[in-house]
Amino acid sequence: MLSWARTWRLLPGGLELPRICFSRVPVAPSSSSGRSGAKPRRSVPLSYKLLDGEAGRPALVFLHGLFGSKTNFNSIAKALAQQTGRRVLTVDARNHGDSPHSPDMSYEAMIQDLQDLLPQLGLAPCVLIGHSMGGKTAMLLALQRPELVERLVAVDISPVNTITSSNFPAYVAAMKAIDIPEKMSRSSARRLADKKLSSLIQDTAVREFLLTNLVEADGRFVWRVNLDALAQHVDEILAFPPQQESYPGPTLFLLGGKSDFVQ
Repeated sequence: MLSWARTWRLLPGGLELPRICFSRVPVAPSSSSGRSGAKPRRSVPLSYKLLDGEAGRPALVFLHGLFGSKTNFNSIAKALAQQTGRRVLTVDARNHGDSPHSPDMSYEAMIQDLQDLLPQLGLAPCVLIGHSMGGKTAMLLALQRPELVERLVAVDISPVNTITSSNFPAYVAAMKAIDIPEKMSRSSARRLADKKLSSLIQDTAVREFLLTNLVEADGRFVWRVNLDALAQHVDEILAFPPQQESYPGPTLFLLGGKSDFVQ
């Protein structure tokens, strides 16, 4: 079940979002804001998949959530590329999927990666669509670099602290505790990891999602997500950096009807 915070409007030129903006809040600006003059963080070269389309229209850019990867959007990216004729980009965040590992897993670091990638690919400004952690990344980029974001979609997330509604810290700890012996087959490795995770996570769908991160490397199965970095930054990931900027562009919040992340 999905409920819409705002609805799409269909105009002759295509889908249109109502104009909404983040309101200003009386807090100090983030010290790492692109407008504050602080030294920019070092970016990493993100892994991505770009579906070709009409260069004259803003591309659709998808950002996944915690423990996810760009492959989460394979079906919807292909469908939207075919239906809209636009370029569609799916991206692996740092420490996820095929992107490099880094000890820095802050939102400021993640938006620095995008600030480098989007202009490099000629995709700025874009329609930026982020789910969960990717939604917070998208919102922060829109707030700090609005010229890169033609319009914004935040899926099942809002720009607030979500620590109290998440089991992610326990998931990270459970995954770190799993040690899979060398030369174990893929099926045996998955069964072993699933059995160990099941003591904490009863939801089969959640375990299956986490197990998409189990990959073979150098003759043994390991987690491709950087669990050390996630463990160090998980509270920061579940929070949202304080901001004073506002984003004036069209914005849509798309919420799950039974969401634990948006009240």
